[in-house]
Amino acid sequence: MKIDTKTLVKEDLKHIWHPCTQMKDHETMPILPIKRGEGVYLYDFEDNSYIDGVSSWWVNLFGHCNAYINQKVKEQLDTLEHVIFAGFTHEPIVRLSSRLCALAPKGLEKCFFADNGSSAIEVALKMSYQYHQNKGEHRPLFVSLENSYHGETIGALSVGDVKLYKEVFESILLQTIQTPVPKDMSEEEAQKAALALEQIFSQDGTKISALIIEPLVQCAGGMHMYHPLYITLVRSLCDKYHIHLIADEIAVGFGRTGTMFACEQAGVSPDFMALSKGLTGGYLPLSVVLTTDEIYEAFYGDYSEYKAFLHSHSYTGNPLACSAANATLDIFENDNIVEKNKEKIAHIAQKLEKFKTLKNVKEVRQTGMIAAVELVNYDASLRVNLKVFTYALEKGVLLRPLGNVVYFMPPFIITCKEIDTMMDVAYEAIVSLDAL
Repeated sequence: MKIDTKTLVKEDLKHIWHPCTQMKDHETMPILPIKRGEGVYLYDFEDNSYIDGVSSWWVNLFGHCNAYINQKVKEQLDTLEHVIFAGFTHEPIVRLSSRLCALAPKGLEKCFFADNGSSAIEVALKMSYQYHQNKGEHRPLFVSLENSYHGETIGALSVGDVKLYKEVFESILLQTIQTPVPKDMSEEEAQKAALALEQIFSQDGTKISALIIEPLVQCAGGMHMYHPLYITLVRSLCDKYHIHLIADEIAVGFGRTGTMFACEQAGVSPDFMALSKGLTGGYLPLSVVLTTDEIYEAFYGDYSEYKAFLHSHSYTGNPLACSAANATLDIFENDNIVEKNKEKIAHIAQKLEKFKTLKNVKEVRQTGMIAAVELVNYDASLRVNLKVFTYALEKGVLLRPLGNVVYFMPPFIITCKEIDTMMDVAYEAIVSLDAL
């Protein structure tokens, strides 16, 4: 049956409120209905193809409709689609938990599951706070980095620092302190930022439950990047002041930074590590917080002691999502993905060189399979992000710039030839801004 896309769009706008969108924009910018996906490509109803240069919000690691993940999800569908996870368990989640703990930085031995990244951050914050409560300490404060983003539920929004998301809700958020993020990728700036953090810890350390960071790359914060030394230094400071370190690896985990987890590059184990996005290869909602046996033990006791962590989601540990996650880990193991990505990382680095010659480019940076081209400070009213997005889409590439930052975070299965297309189109789009 042929779909009338005009009717589809009309019905969409009649009933649907899209995320991170000023819906009035769609009076002039049509929504694009997607019919199917295959590999790095999305296809509309006219069979036009688009390279998914942003992995559909950073989740799709191994392409759309990956044959192997499809197979594993279909097999699970005929066995068990869902079961309550309080008092019950199932094979896919037991296997997934064991594998995640084996892959994670040393000491992370317990998994608590939720169903999206923001919820994982809420879990980590609440666990940290209650841990201190269970130990007889009241620590109502959390510290996060300037320019950080950790999600949009109330707790996650509280520890973020992107005004676009946070400002309107300021009066109802948790108490938090923002500490300077290293200004660039140098060791010198890492050390300066760590000194600023120690001042905060020395003043308010007994009131602080945890420091939360996005290791190496602040993705929603314009793909801002910093040196691994900062993570090493803050781990030492957290130990010194008995403050938890929460690593938000929701966007940067699973090979995005060139290692399986970004914390590996600092040789650091956090007290909590939050994972989501690529966890299921972009198939189904799932998130997990990994933590230590020590933290787990603080919640362990008789029912009358009221130590238990009372937090739940209806779809916690969904078997279909866990099967997709296990299939994703299979691909990492069987295809040696982190090692194979090194060639693509080098190719992206080579392609970035020509962006440095453009007069409207302020900075070019890269961490692993994440690359960013920051433009000069165009006036916000010009909406250069929308102009780049529209230009690229017309050329068959999906890019979604963050303000003045054009970034690339493609599926790992992208070829060097497809990288060329993606980045050449972005280059042309940036050149086209000269007319502004």
